Amino acid sequence: MSAEIKVPTFPESVEEGTLTTWYKKEGDSVDRDEKVADIETDKIVLEVSAPAAGVLKDVKVNEGDTVKPQQVLGTVAEGKGSSGGSKKADKKKDAESEEKEDAGKEKSKPKKSDKDDSEDKSDQQAAKEKASGNGAKPSGGKAKVSPAVRRMLREHDLDPAEVEGTGRGGLITKADVLRYLEEPKPKPKPEEAAPEPGPEPGPVPSATEEATAQTQSGERPEKRVPMTRIRARIAERLVEAQQSAAILSTFNEVNMQPIMDLRALTKKDFEQKHGVKLGFMSFFVKAAATALKKFPIVNATLDGTDIIYHGYYDIGVAVSTDRGLVVPILRDADGMSYAEIEKQIVDFAGRAREGKLTMEDLTGGTFSITNGGIFGSLLSTPILNPPQSAILGMHKIQERPVAENGQVVIRPVMYLALSYDHRLIDGRDAVQFLVELKQELEHPGRALLDL
Repeated sequence: MSAEIKVPTFPESVEEGTLTTWYKKEGDSVDRDEKVADIETDKIVLEVSAPAAGVLKDVKVNEGDTVKPQQVLGTVAEGKGSSGGSKKADKKKDAESEEKEDAGKEKSKPKKSDKDDSEDKSDQQAAKEKASGNGAKPSGGKAKVSPAVRRMLREHDLDPAEVEGTGRGGLITKADVLRYLEEPKPKPKPEEAAPEPGPEPGPVPSATEEATAQTQSGERPEKRVPMTRIRARIAERLVEAQQSAAILSTFNEVNMQPIMDLRALTKKDFEQKHGVKLGFMSFFVKAAATALKKFPIVNATLDGTDIIYHGYYDIGVAVSTDRGLVVPILRDADGMSYAEIEKQIVDFAGRAREGKLTMEDLTGGTFSITNGGIFGSLLSTPILNPPQSAILGMHKIQERPVAENGQVVIRPVMYLALSYDHRLIDGRDAVQFLVELKQELEHPGRALLDL
């Protein structure tokens, strides 16, 4: 009796994906619903689970191959195999059986002469001296190993003289080799470490990237790595947005002092009560929702020659991951509390880094916010996230001299950028929307008074 492992159904508009990682190999034991592989589409990473418990057989797809929905990846057959997750236990069992085998061999050997006994005593004495720090292993001496252990040493490229044998007469067993491999090794001193040529290391490539990367060594090294499906899809959407919309940006600045004072006053109590820190993003989400209600055209989308006005406010918050930028959606953000927004953002960020966002998290949205300030950006023009018609760019908070009541004072200022589709949104609406947003942020109490 066997069960087929199939590619799960892809989200709407996604036709194929790439199998990036196998977590099991043929012959490994798997449990029911255990994750066995990852498939990357141009939007999300999907997990493939085992349909039943048993042994992985007949793997038909390799890492890096393109797959389609319901394609068979392999089968799970009844029985027991080597557990990929319990390699240490298997190694220990092998070591124990090796030790028993060695013990049996020792018993089967003929009795030693007095000369042999004296040699054994000398070996034991040498071992005691080594343990106490008084003895040293001869550099030219050969350690005692069995054929099986010798093969194991060759596989791990180990010198037998480096491994301390605990068997009879200093015999090296498999358990000794495993113990040596698991022991932490001292890091090389800076002067001993070999310099690594080339540029600063970037994000660790996936198994697919490693398999297809082409490196040219020399004084001017280069490495060619294929784009992931998500990165390629992001590039495609950005080019599409630039070519299909009349994108224009307008700018303003906001004095962040009122929000910073409010956060400093309440952040300790807020975290104790809600279990999450009070960040800046929740203020921007709430202010954006209020401004969108006053300027519904900014929350609308264009469908052919029709304008679709949305009576809800689903705000996307851009999250940066190793695979690229994703924009999960805060549904009905206008009705969410500050604590709910902060908790949802933390959850999105964690699942985005782990590749566990769902299509429901990413689809839809009527407006987006991206924060380049966390990377140090002072000013930028964000690109639309189609089919949305506008996106807000946040930037770094920096102290600047400003004029207030005829006096020059220092204030923490953030530049804001609103990119919008000029086919739908007039400049007047875009500017007034940004001014309304600025007022909401500089007077956070307005929302409490419903102003």
